Amino acid sequence: MTDRLDPMFNPEIPSPCYVLEESKLQANLELMQRVQQQAGIDIILALKGFSMWSAFPLVGQYLKGCTASSVWEARLAAEEMGKEVHAYSPSYKPADIDELVKLCQHISFNSLGQWRRYAEQVAKAGVSMGIRVNPEHREADTEMYDPSAPGSRLGVRALELQGQDLSGIEGFHVHNLCECDSYAAERTLNAIDARFGQYLPKLKWLNLGGGHLMTRAGYDVEHLIATLKAFKAKYPNLHIILEPGSAVAWQTGTLVAEVVDIVDNQDRIVILDISATAHMPDVLEMPYRPAIRHAGKPGEKAQDYRFGGNSCLAGDVMDVYSFDAPLEIGQRIVFEDMIHYTMVKTTFFNGVQHPSIGVIRQDGRFELVREFHYQDFKARLS
Repeated sequence: MTDRLDPMFNPEIPSPCYVLEESKLQANLELMQRVQQQAGIDIILALKGFSMWSAFPLVGQYLKGCTASSVWEARLAAEEMGKEVHAYSPSYKPADIDELVKLCQHISFNSLGQWRRYAEQVAKAGVSMGIRVNPEHREADTEMYDPSAPGSRLGVRALELQGQDLSGIEGFHVHNLCECDSYAAERTLNAIDARFGQYLPKLKWLNLGGGHLMTRAGYDVEHLIATLKAFKAKYPNLHIILEPGSAVAWQTGTLVAEVVDIVDNQDRIVILDISATAHMPDVLEMPYRPAIRHAGKPGEKAQDYRFGGNSCLAGDVMDVYSFDAPLEIGQRIVFEDMIHYTMVKTTFFNGVQHPSIGVIRQDGRFELVREFHYQDFKARLS
């Protein structure tokens, strides 16, 4: 089925292609701007979730900057957005710090050992230093995405801070959420207060990390604002920072694909020109069932098909979907919500064609901003 009024079925969009809708991104950013203004906090973009730098000029109109997990992300933030750059990584090599002190305003360390190793160099550069702390409070549903799980390598526990001289540390960095609501954020703040409250009056900032899915339908934005304001009232010395990735690009675009073949083996199996493992790996890692435009659950509509990718991985499959009418070779398939934590994770596995990147502008025009070619694949190896 082709909906000629649907912008995703515009014949100018090549297949495969990630397509960002600029108006939806702006709507998310406007909501975040309201949170910043009303709660008196800063929101910065986590590049690990959304690093489509052609959209940075728009993002930079609303958010205070970016947070990076590596030197390369920090360089991208500095070069393409040109606002504040914050960094956190589980570990830094000396060469990393040499570069990061030139790029960042904040650097957070994962351990006391890493901080002590680089404290003098970072302080001389005038960069604000923080420690990532582990609130030992669990909110993430999937263990792979839970930094507060027992035995986590991420963050310093309260027990390890006892009796330590933290002179030079200006902030704490906390991240334990994953696509969570405002009540999870409130519970996390309570856990931080309970375990680390003795240190908070001496700090300048508190970074609450990502996972605040404030742009999801049904999220209680007013409760988030009230929660943040209440915490700031208790600790007026603290500048509070949030660094969402998913929430910035939530429901802002799609992955447009095409039916290449249909085979039979117990089910009718559609082979697409995209791959789950190469082009939307969270489908297999999370795992989850991505939504497809105009498709239903198995048996919900007349025609059932199992969807598979174009790599040689046997498990490169996406689930069963139903449609009103039989699918045809060459028909477009539109996977919803494929902009966050998708493009940042893609690979050139099997050398399959990498999806292009395009934008539907505010006036409805489609603009192709990036294509990938054989040389891109070849340049990844040697």
